[in-house]
Amino acid sequence: MTAALENYHARMQRVLDHIDRHLDGDLDLEAVSGVAAFSKFHFHRQFKATFGLSLHRYVQLARMRRASKQLAGEQGQSVTEIALDAGYETPDAFARAFRQRFGQSPSGFRKSPEWEPWLAAFQPLNAARSKIMPTTFTPDQVAIRDVSPTRVAIFEHEGDPATLEGTVQRFIAWRKAAGLSPRTNPTFNVWHTERSPDNPADYRMDLCVGVAADHPIDTGEGMVKAGEIPGGRCAVLRVTGDTHNLEPAAHYLYRDWLPASGEEMRDFPLYCQRFFLEGPGEGTAADLFLPLK
Repeated sequence: MTAALENYHARMQRVLDHIDRHLDGDLDLEAVSGVAAFSKFHFHRQFKATFGLSLHRYVQLARMRRASKQLAGEQGQSVTEIALDAGYETPDAFARAFRQRFGQSPSGFRKSPEWEPWLAAFQPLNAARSKIMPTTFTPDQVAIRDVSPTRVAIFEHEGDPATLEGTVQRFIAWRKAAGLSPRTNPTFNVWHTERSPDNPADYRMDLCVGVAADHPIDTGEGMVKAGEIPGGRCAVLRVTGDTHNLEPAAHYLYRDWLPASGEEMRDFPLYCQRFFLEGPGEGTAADLFLPLK
């Protein structure tokens, strides 16, 4: 990265930090562009070109994320107070926007938050922030672990990666119906091909959920099959923040870490385990596993 690009990213990072610290304040175009000393006449285009969403949309999502965390937290604020803090003139307007985004009312979310729709709703926000985050890794971030085998129920995806989201939603619906929560049953992705094969129809990936040895796996409708993620030595690299694209981490393991390590790969695909951080509201992380001999 050139010094000029580093300086540009640093100025944009100041903008994001300013928004985070001033969600209750004036975050219009003129105020925010001034933080990074950019022209207000061009900044809206600069922001969208850099982050993939408009300044207005980014601020909306950031305020809604704070509001949802306030609802799920223990601060004791009323829904009306939270709605006003989020920039809505009335609790009804806030409730409509909240339900549209998360599929729950604010009071329903406060009682029993559904975190998966929450995480999906903030994917654009996480993706925006990741665009100027470094995607470089270092050897000290890779640990070699002996992992135990895990019995899993496997939901296969075959075909164009563009259709993967539909498979993911069917997998989530199946997992919920089977009573397998990500809080109690580990969730894995196993990649049998690269992220973007020359022929998209060749793409293959398994969505898996760990199950106990005595848990029945209903394979009657052909959607799901029983299997196992084998135990053994693995190089493990953790990725936090935006975990939608793990390709930079995979490239690092294959291109940089593996040749320098002297290790050899085992005959099982690269896979990851996805999990919540300390609390679901803090987001997700992924451990990337490269099986070793």
